[in-house]
Order: sequence, then structure tokens, then C-alpha cells
Amino acid sequence: MDQGSGAGPHRARGRLGAPSCGARAPGAPWARFSAWLECVCVVTFDLELGQALELVYPSDFQLTDKEKSSICYLSFPDSHSGCLGDTQFSFRIRQCGGQRRPWHTDDRHCDSGAPVSLQREPAHYFGYVYFRQVKDSSVKRGYFQKSLVLVSRLPFVRLFQALLSLVAPEYFDKLAPCLEAVCDEVDQWPAPVPGQTLNLPVMGVVLQVHIPSRADKPESGPPKQCSHENLLPAPVVLTSVHELDLFSCLQPLKFCCDYRPYFTVHDSEFKEFTTRTQAPPSVVLGVTNPFFIKTLQHWPHVLRIGEPKMPGDLPKQVKLKKPSRLKTLDTKPGLYTAYTTYLHRDKALLRRLLKGLQKKRPSDVQTAVLRRHLLELTQSFLSPLEHYMASLMPLQKSITPWKTPPQIHPFHQDDFLCSLEHSGPQLTCLLKGDRLGLYRWADSRRFFKSPHFDGWYRQRHKEMAQKLEALHLEAICEANIEIWMKDKSEVEVVDLVLKLRERLVRAQGHQLPVKEATLKRARLYIETVIGSLPKDLQVVLCPP
Repeated sequence: MDQGSGAGPHRARGRLGAPSCGARAPGAPWARFSAWLECVCVVTFDLELGQALELVYPSDFQLTDKEKSSICYLSFPDSHSGCLGDTQFSFRIRQCGGQRRPWHTDDRHCDSGAPVSLQREPAHYFGYVYFRQVKDSSVKRGYFQKSLVLVSRLPFVRLFQALLSLVAPEYFDKLAPCLEAVCDEVDQWPAPVPGQTLNLPVMGVVLQVHIPSRADKPESGPPKQCSHENLLPAPVVLTSVHELDLFSCLQPLKFCCDYRPYFTVHDSEFKEFTTRTQAPPSVVLGVTNPFFIKTLQHWPHVLRIGEPKMPGDLPKQVKLKKPSRLKTLDTKPGLYTAYTTYLHRDKALLRRLLKGLQKKRPSDVQTAVLRRHLLELTQSFLSPLEHYMASLMPLQKSITPWKTPPQIHPFHQDDFLCSLEHSGPQLTCLLKGDRLGLYRWADSRRFFKSPHFDGWYRQRHKEMAQKLEALHLEAICEANIEIWMKDKSEVEVVDLVLKLRERLVRAQGHQLPVKEATLKRARLYIETVIGSLPKDLQVVLCPP
């Protein structure tokens, strides 16, 4: 996914200890840096203050006190976890105080071509953390504890984790000069344009990464193996930037609810998310503190992660469990859910995964097997919805050049359920279960009322509306414009010029799926129409 950068009064960039002032022009220093990162933070442990923000770079990037507090608390693992050595993880926080800067044009262009799951977040920050805790007798507390944090609006988990694995160890040794040099290099990176494979130099290494586009097929194969030995001159290859693995399992459906990859009792939204005075919020929380097992016991779904005891026990461990069994702190790993399943487990898949564990198959290969299975399940679930949605599109023969294009028909849940007998998922997936019951449950309970369906429907409706607009533009360009103009008033002709220009702007901004030949014909039509008007109107429509 992908972005350029923008400017604003809060975003003027400066070197360490040397703030600058004024808005940033698109070609000014740090413009390219802002296409990837908002800022870089260093969080340390202070004996008097606890976790404290030691450094923000660039130094004039403005974080609110609430954002600073959240970054400090979320940049260290929970104290009970006892992490020694180096640990990487990520978090996500709300931006406070509204959007700080207008998005630059490149930001919108990159977002328009990116998969919805990898678009820039306008109201949240992602924090990518590299935490180090090692014994150090020179420190009063006996331990060196520090985190390097990359703050971005982009959900590029794999990319930023790879970047941190290169930068953080070097920074902990050389501190500020190393960090400034790295940020200078990031400021030379090209914008993350969808569909491109970029070579991103940093610290003598080249990170080669493919920025996904909407035209890409969902990734289901194992990623290419890349070695961190002999990094020069060969690049470190990242097959994709990747959003969080948990939500990428829903591809091609976007996860549209709120989520926090790492959440603690110190989080500013702790009370909001854990209250019992109302129904549990639509949010996924990633927690490591056992305190949450009891606090969130009333939630309908709890996934407790842990190491399998023995590979042979895997079939028993994947059984669903009722939340009533989630009582103690030593609860076994597994999925605890209050919901009823409608599909049977794929025993062949479980046997294949179990065999992979026994043969010590690489985790990337195991992951690819599971991803393919989940991708097929999601595509099978969406197939009847896509088929019904396509039926709501007006017929192309009903689109005429000189009339307003027809409207997309409304989505009716009852009509959709009736269509399942002929286009249901039983035609696309062999997994056994009550598939029709699954959709009826979705109708009566959750899915059609959820942000996920709303997000999917809005995106598909938007794409269909753009296609309808593009077909209307093609119909106009294929018509005889001179015959149409014969009995038209100047007002009607000028109105056509303005509408065609508006469509051209949208098409050139990649918001309409229009062929280049159609765009050329539309430009020629505009010239022809303007040439037929009186000179005074020509001057107004085409000022010198």
C-alpha cells in the first residue's frame, strides 16, 4: 500500500535538536520520510519516572501528552513477561486531536491503488517496537532496558520489523548519530506506490519489497527464503509488506472493526473496552497480562495462545471450548467462544499440519498451507454475496449517452437468502456443514449488521458506481456528438463540457476504470464542443 507525503503547521521537519518552522512543501526535506514514517521514538526506563520518552525524531514532530503516554506504556512488554534479550512487537493507538495535516496528493493516489487492508490509517498510529532488556551492572537497576519505536500510519508489519532488526541493534550501540543517518536514508526512499517492487537502501543493505496493489492476487504461497548473511550486494527480499497476520487470514475480506495488537491496563481506553455496563465492543485486543482472562471473561470470544504440548495432541487442542470453562489463570490454549459452529473441521487439513509438525516442516510452509485453506473458505463465503451483488448492476444496454445513468439496485437480505439455493457456497467448497444455516445466522445475528459487511458492501458499491460512470463515459464517446449538439442550447453544451472535464479528472486520478482510448476521445469531444461555442464562451472555458 502506499503513500506520498504532505505538509502542515505541525509537521515541519528538523534535525536532532534543530527544529524548523513553516509548512513543508512537497519537495522539501523529510517529504519522502513522511511517506513512510511519522516519527521515530526512543523509550527508556527511568528509575523515578518509569517508562519515559527519551527522544523523538525529527525533534519537532508534535505528539500530544496522551499519545506520548500511550507510546511509553506500549513500548515495553508487561513486567510479568520477563522478556530477556531482544523482542519485537507492534501496537496501534488512536490519534488525539484530529488529523494534524492535510494529506498530500501522493498519499491519496497511493491509497487509491492499494488493497483496503493496507491503506494508510487517517485516525490511528502504528507503533513498531524493538525492545532490548539485558543485564548491565553499570545501570543502577541492573538491566539495560530500551525500545526503538517506528511510528507510522502504514500497516506494513513485515517491512518495518525487518527495518528495525537492522537498525535497532546498531542504534543501541551508536545512539543518535546512527538514527539520524538512517532517517536521512529513509528520506531518500521512493514513495510506496502500489504494484511496484522497490529497492530501499538502509545501512549498507537493500530491502527489496513488493508494495501490493488491488490487482494482485491474495498471497497464499510460502514466502521466498532470504538470508541475513552476506547482505551485500544481494538484497533482503520481502515478498510483501504484510498487514497483521491475524487479519490477513481474512483476505480478501477486510477486517473493519477496531483492534489493538498489544493492550495493557495502562492504556487510555482500558475503561472504555473493559466496562460491563454495556455489550462488549467490536474490538480485538492482544494482551499478555493474565489479569485480562478474568476481566474479559464475559466476552464472547477468547483465543488463548500457547505452545502445543505434543504434536500428537493437536486434534484435541483445536476443539472449540465454551467461555464458561475460561475461569482460571492456567487455562489451556484454545478458542473459547459462545457461538455455535456451522461448518465441520477439515480433518484432512489438520492431518496435513500435524504431519508437517512431526516432520519439522518450515513454519513458512505450514503458514502457506493454512493461508490457502482460509483464503478458500473466505472466497467461498463471499462467492454468493459477489454473485448477488453483480445482479444489482444495471444492464449495459440500459446505459444511454445523453441520459443520467441508471442507479444500482438496492441490496435486500431476503432476496439474497433466496438466491443461495442457486449460487450458494455449496457449489464452491467441499467442506461439510450447514452452510445455508450460516448465512441465515449471519442475517439474524451479526454479519449483515457488522462493520465487516458494511465495509465490504461500501467498497463493492463504490467500485460498481465507478464502473457505471465509466460505462456512461464510454457511451458518450461512442455517440455522434455533432448530431447531439444541433438542437441544444449553449447552457446544455457548456454543462456537457463541465461534466466531461470532471469525468476526465476522476479518470486520470485512477478513480474510474477507463481505457486510454476513451480518454483521448473525450478530450477530442471537449475540443469539438468548445470550438462550436461563441468566442466569449470559449475564452471562459479555455482561459489563456
